[in-house]
Amino acid sequence: MWDSDNLAALRSRFGKASGGAMETPAYQRIADLIFKDGDRREFPYAGFPTLLDAPALNLAESPDRLGGLQVALLGIPMDLAVTNRAGSRFGPRALRTVERIGPYNDALGCAPVHEMRVADIGDVPFRSRFDLATSHEDIERHIGRIVDAGVIPLSVGGDHSISHPILKVLGRHGPVGMIHIDAHCDTGGVYEGERFHHGGPFRNAVLDGVLDPTRTIQIGIRGSAEYIWEFSRISGMTVIPAREVSGLGLPAIIEKARAVVGDGPTYLSFDIDSLDPAFAPGTGTPEVGGLTNREALEILRGMKGVNLVGGDVVEVAPAYDATSNTAHTAAQMLFEILSLILFSPSLREAARV
Repeated sequence: MWDSDNLAALRSRFGKASGGAMETPAYQRIADLIFKDGDRREFPYAGFPTLLDAPALNLAESPDRLGGLQVALLGIPMDLAVTNRAGSRFGPRALRTVERIGPYNDALGCAPVHEMRVADIGDVPFRSRFDLATSHEDIERHIGRIVDAGVIPLSVGGDHSISHPILKVLGRHGPVGMIHIDAHCDTGGVYEGERFHHGGPFRNAVLDGVLDPTRTIQIGIRGSAEYIWEFSRISGMTVIPAREVSGLGLPAIIEKARAVVGDGPTYLSFDIDSLDPAFAPGTGTPEVGGLTNREALEILRGMKGVNLVGGDVVEVAPAYDATSNTAHTAAQMLFEILSLILFSPSLREAARV
């Protein structure tokens, strides 16, 4: 029963307590990471915007500092490979302007930017805004530099064709597995003389020997182009259409995904059009009937402990979303993947904070 004694007890415990002082040890651990001066935090709306408010690292000025990181956040502002609406070249900038994501992940119990050596290292330095092949070469070269330094790359696109050159680096010593959340399988063939469009990166990656189709699962697939993705099933990929998500249930999907990728090195690619356009209209190829935000979050969080060696969030085209909800949601998904990397066996223990 609530009475004056209860109130007095609460006033005694919390009346003058700092906002950074917690009684629960797990919460105090996080507060100690985030609060720098008792009850002070950095303003989320001030300063130089970076991905997930991570520290900025200018590689041109400090190239030797790359190897001190565990995770490199980077933008890949390139959309030369789209088949429908252009504009995802503005995705990295849109995510950087989102003023508050995290820093605490309530579901996974971590503050990844504060618990790992992570930095926003800027964007891939492209030599040309016009040439797709050259752009893919630039992505592969830049990701190679990151991986050679022992750092896990987490990228923001850009269209989905960026995943292919990334996988060429990550799978160069043996094919990796993949958790792919998308409306589209992106395993199409050559169209109008172009092989490396955003509808075919994972066919290309399998044929290049850098992606293991038997350790690949594609979740949320739907739409009228399903017939052009037969390569996924023929090659051995596991495909879970969006129409089956409710019937299967998220726990079963999570269990299946973990079984498919196993303990081996795994890439996580999140296309924002995996979500229903009600949640993420700002994308080039929206498909009705997609995942909800809550479903996507549960699937991602169910991947805790998977051996992630890299990831991306792609296809955010902010011009088609006047509310900025798409960029905000994409930044949250980026934060979730970064949180998962904290628990990945591939994270360098020697550099752990």
